[in-house]
Amino acid sequence: MTPLVKRLLFATDFSDCAARAEDYAVLLAEACGAGLDILHVLEFQTGMDPEYPVNQLYLEQLRKQAAGEIDVAVNRISKKVAKVTARQVLGIPSQCINEIAKETDADLVVLGTRGRTGLEHILLGSTAERVIAGAPCPVLTVRLARGTTLTAARQGAAPAIRRILAPVDFSDCSLESLEYAAHMAAQFGAAITIFHVMEPVSYSLDFTLTHAGETRANRERLESRLTELAAPLKRNGLNADVALRGGVPADSILDQEREQAYDVLVMGTHGRRGVSHLVSGSVAEAVLRRAAGPVLTVKSPKFRAAHRPN
Repeated sequence: MTPLVKRLLFATDFSDCAARAEDYAVLLAEACGAGLDILHVLEFQTGMDPEYPVNQLYLEQLRKQAAGEIDVAVNRISKKVAKVTARQVLGIPSQCINEIAKETDADLVVLGTRGRTGLEHILLGSTAERVIAGAPCPVLTVRLARGTTLTAARQGAAPAIRRILAPVDFSDCSLESLEYAAHMAAQFGAAITIFHVMEPVSYSLDFTLTHAGETRANRERLESRLTELAAPLKRNGLNADVALRGGVPADSILDQEREQAYDVLVMGTHGRRGVSHLVSGSVAEAVLRRAAGPVLTVKSPKFRAAHRPN
């Protein structure tokens, strides 16, 4: 089987959340025999003069501190991953991450969703979501639940990928993300659940509620479509099941994830237009910020050749 990931880019700011993301980066690199590139971005906003003496002093201090932390990270990760490289660059984090992902031909980017400032909303808006929108490959975002320390997280179960949740809305991008999730399930010997949300009952053109019989028929139709998607996965030896529930998409996805304790949630994106209809707007924010576990986003309409079936 072709490895799911051949080269992985792990972006870190050395925060606790980034350290937890490192655990998953190492897990994936080990399982796939992939090379792992460590990236640290010295954040320096456009318009500031790096040659200004005060700024030079500030940047030099940051470089020295980061160099020490990078060396420690390389030594730690090298004990488990054979091919490890590291670098630090100056610039805007999201831009640098995406540029280097392209430069290194990365198959996957891994990063945390809350940095040292603890400003999860700002980091998601300015870094993680921009990386998801602009990266040339799938992106795995990892968070620490609010109030949870890195020590507490590591005292629990070690990172693993045994159960995968793959929400679909039957759009092309969600079906491509399902394809990626199936490859991940095969790579890790994981079970996969194909999941769809029936949105709340709607009004017909004459403003009467949709008849209960129509709702039942719609549910049966959706269950049939989900079963059809699972069938080829089962034929290929995967442990695949389906789930359907009603409600608001973001809440239903998150409820399903938490109630069934999935290890990773895989969903599709529309590239620079952002996250697909399945998780658009406030739904995307809710899923990315509130998911109990890692969220892996797959860009549509293509993903790397290494991920395609043989």
